[in-house]
Amino acid sequence: MTTTEMVAAGNGKATGVDKLRASAVEASQVRALSTHPDVVALRVESVRTQVDVLMWVGIVLGLAFTMVNVQDFAARNAAAWSLPWVAAWLLDPMVSLVLIAVLRAEQITARYQVPKISWWIDGTKLFAFAATFAMNTWQSWAHLDAAGIVLHSVPPVLVFCAAETAPVLRDRLTEAVLGAERAAALADPQKAAERLDGPAETTATESPEDAGKPDEQPGAAENGSDRKEPRKPRKKAAEKTGRKLLADYVTDALAALEPATAADEITPAWARHTTGCSTGLSAKVAAAVRHELTTTPQTSTNDTDAPGETAALAA
Repeated sequence: MTTTEMVAAGNGKATGVDKLRASAVEASQVRALSTHPDVVALRVESVRTQVDVLMWVGIVLGLAFTMVNVQDFAARNAAAWSLPWVAAWLLDPMVSLVLIAVLRAEQITARYQVPKISWWIDGTKLFAFAATFAMNTWQSWAHLDAAGIVLHSVPPVLVFCAAETAPVLRDRLTEAVLGAERAAALADPQKAAERLDGPAETTATESPEDAGKPDEQPGAAENGSDRKEPRKPRKKAAEKTGRKLLADYVTDALAALEPATAADEITPAWARHTTGCSTGLSAKVAAAVRHELTTTPQTSTNDTDAPGETAALAA
């Protein structure tokens, strides 16, 4: 029973101060969870999914709208269902599929902030948009139809704007997740490195005890080989997975740390270069290493001062 519940039970009913205190505690817990990097990443991924769906729906509708005019441009008054008339329907999908392939690849590279290394990406997009725009508005320009020019210019231009804006938005959403990790690591390194999966931590802490119990029971048995057999599959399973946890990356970083390295020099980029961890995990590794650097000198200072204190007491 908490202090608030005890006071409420003693007074018969909760006062305004007790209710306000309980609300403040709940608000503090909600705030701590809402600013946790994992929660921020989950919310950003939800927004990213909404942005991707809306962008793709708009792009596909815009390309579908231009298909009729492009077919009419390519057919050039050919008879319906003739070979030139049927082949004209293939022109717009040919351009649109290449454009969608480029945009789909940019969706992944922008999410992980991979820089562009070739001008062919932008060149392919510009050519596809220019070809679609020209074929879609050719007849309107030939007849100087202002309404037709505006009508058939809106879909290609809108698709072009969406294709150029979507990678920037995805890059900013990724930067929002990384910024939340950096802010949490600087504010509280230990809390930023904590995992929110409570049941997984419970099983991890209970597993050493469960592993120790079979060792004690077979100790009274006649054959001691029974204790070694359950351990072999565990070692093989660990060798097959080869998965490194946060503690493993922190251990590798501390092992590669030079004695004269300052805590300010430990950055996520340093953690990625030293341990080879991912971008999302580098902030947590750097925060844990900085925490070790700030706490280790205090322990070593106490150890070195202990002999001096003993000598002073002996004197």
